[in-house]
Amino acid sequence: MTTRILDFPHAGRAEDAAAQIYRKVSLRLIPLLFVCYIAAYLDRVNVGFAKLQMQAALQFSDSVYGLGAGIFFLGYFVFEVPSNAALHRVGARKWISRIMVVWGLLSMATAFVSSPFSFYLLRFLLGAAEAGFFPGVIVYLGTWYPLHRRGHAVSLFLCAIPFAGILGGPTSGWILRHLDGFGGGQGWQWLFVLQGLPSVLLGLVVRRRLHDRVAGVGWLSAAEQRFILAEIAGEVRGKTVGGLRQALAQPRVWVLAAVYFALAGGLYGVSFWLPAVIRSAGVADALHVGLLSALPWSAGLFAMLWVARRADRRRSHGACCAASALVGAVGLAVCAGAGADLLTALLGITLALAGILAALPAFWALPSGFLAGGAAAAGVALINSFGNLSGFGSPYLLGLLHQRTHGHGVGLSVAALLVAAGGLLVLSLRRPPNRAA
Repeated sequence: MTTRILDFPHAGRAEDAAAQIYRKVSLRLIPLLFVCYIAAYLDRVNVGFAKLQMQAALQFSDSVYGLGAGIFFLGYFVFEVPSNAALHRVGARKWISRIMVVWGLLSMATAFVSSPFSFYLLRFLLGAAEAGFFPGVIVYLGTWYPLHRRGHAVSLFLCAIPFAGILGGPTSGWILRHLDGFGGGQGWQWLFVLQGLPSVLLGLVVRRRLHDRVAGVGWLSAAEQRFILAEIAGEVRGKTVGGLRQALAQPRVWVLAAVYFALAGGLYGVSFWLPAVIRSAGVADALHVGLLSALPWSAGLFAMLWVARRADRRRSHGACCAASALVGAVGLAVCAGAGADLLTALLGITLALAGILAALPAFWALPSGFLAGGAAAAGVALINSFGNLSGFGSPYLLGLLHQRTHGHGVGLSVAALLVAAGGLLVLSLRRPPNRAA
């Protein structure tokens, strides 16, 4: 056992010492990555709040707006695998810094769109710029945490998604209400500027603060570094290593890509259209819409942490992912039937986000159960890029169906079926030899 490197005669004390080492790692790495992902997610989905003013100001139809929201993921898809390969070669510190500065500037530039074409172009470029950040962080965490601790570490990072919803809703509502007309700009324009600027500043912080690898860091002792490296090295045996070709040859990579397509479709469908769903239930004030939207995200935050700990403790990442996805599908179905009933709509959205968000940390523990090295970087990028294609289709389809049916019910029903199919597909995966799933 690698815990012997800690020189404790009793397993209990060795485990306590190991937990202390990984606690130190988490305190050093996770807060910065967490804040960076909040900025990333806000810059990705704040277009949903901007819609409350921007659509009328620029005379965009629902389908035009849905296409603009979703075209982000086409740029993301095209550039994600090359970007993650570059991160693997260049190092996380330099590459993530570059990614953040560029996407922050492009997000701020969205304040100046004036036509569907300029809207589409900037959203596509934003997706291309951000490509590589999320899968790069997932692979990066895999170089610091063994599998039995990785789910919790990933969940702490992914908590940025619901936290961005909790923070972003009220903040976006406040900006739309109080800065509309300030300095000659409209509220939606200030929204893009003020929520894009932190990404640029954080990118500069990443350049100075992030460490590319375990070996040689000054805040871990030599013994602690050897312990982590031994645990990680012990897991590589029996996994697929190599690069893109080896990852492509793994059927489980493609199954997981399909599962993530389903999960991401449900998540982005809710994220982009949540403000509109709340408004259609009778809430007119933008600030009130923002405050109410924080409630489902809060529930998702707690669900994510609870399920991630349970999955790590029981080594049941696949089962926890599947069960959570099915809960999310039920929530979407409830929301689809809510109509103008605000309480039922909020209940459905809360259940949907809690289920989908709880599925994510368990899901992202699965690829590292059978991939390592360059194959892990390529495999995670493939899963994320193909899965995120639903981020293009989901907002556009919901917008198109809303335009045709004058309601959100049909679109949310389709999203519910998609997420349910993803949950069932997880159960088809064979349990790998190291019992990661």
